[in-house]
Amino acid sequence: MSNETPQSRLISTLVIFALLSACGSGSNINSDDSTTTTTPDAGSTSSGSTSGVECMYSYSAFNSSPSVNTTSTADWFCDASNRSLSANGIPDHDVGTFPNANNPNAISQQAVSASFTLEPVLTSTATTLGGPRGALGYVLNGVKIDPATAGTCNDAGGSCSLAGNVGSWNIEALGQNSFNFGDDANHAHVQPGGSYHYHGIPEGFVDSLNKGTEPTLIAWAADGFPIYARYGYLDAMDASSGIVVVQSSYQIKSSPDAGRPDISLFAMSTFTQDYEYVAGLGDLDECNGRTGVTPEFPEGIYHYYATDGFPFLQRCVKGTP
Repeated sequence: MSNETPQSRLISTLVIFALLSACGSGSNINSDDSTTTTTPDAGSTSSGSTSGVECMYSYSAFNSSPSVNTTSTADWFCDASNRSLSANGIPDHDVGTFPNANNPNAISQQAVSASFTLEPVLTSTATTLGGPRGALGYVLNGVKIDPATAGTCNDAGGSCSLAGNVGSWNIEALGQNSFNFGDDANHAHVQPGGSYHYHGIPEGFVDSLNKGTEPTLIAWAADGFPIYARYGYLDAMDASSGIVVVQSSYQIKSSPDAGRPDISLFAMSTFTQDYEYVAGLGDLDECNGRTGVTPEFPEGIYHYYATDGFPFLQRCVKGTP
């Protein structure tokens, strides 16, 4: 939390809005570029209010990490119906070296503006947002969640690009050793426009919260539901049931899909298509979420998890974005 005076916070907000007006390229997750699929057994429709939770989260401090060397700012605020974010997209923790041999881009300030409903509604659909570069949400520090990549290979595996997004087989950033996207210890790297973003658990940010194994709220998803990191309760509806490392319900397929580049070239786990969702295999649904109690929501709410295994960060949302 920041110790800014009301006057300095107002100045910071005005500066951010000025950047938004000047750049005209704020990252807003309320995009029409989405696809929706129906999951018959996803559960009944329900809702949960997030009003009053982290509505005053504010941060502004200089990040002296050599690849940052500028101030990180993030301001969250709520009105009667929405949660809003104004930020500059600069991480608030140590980062790796950028540019690097596998990621030639430098971190730069972004004009981040996003809005989320305070009354998210759980549905029986899973909605995939915005293609491979679509933001699925934002961490409290104002850095976006963007777990997929624009890297692809063709069927023969002889033509692969980490940025072209023209082949049929989508390369994963994490969990494979065939390609190096230059990500750092926070499972993050930098897009050509200078946007630092997460593909997995934002380890530096989680560590800065210093909550140990307590279920830790780290972000808000595009549909307004919260995102937690790694730890949850053994019994989703019982906070006294003990803490576990929450597991996703995805596994690597037993055999490759037809037409896939040969596994002698690229081991299984290289491509997004190498994974399959198996209901009940782990703790979570196809969007890496479940309904349960959390420290902030003792009566229970649907929420997502950042996990150590695929999909690492959710690739879809179960509410209406």
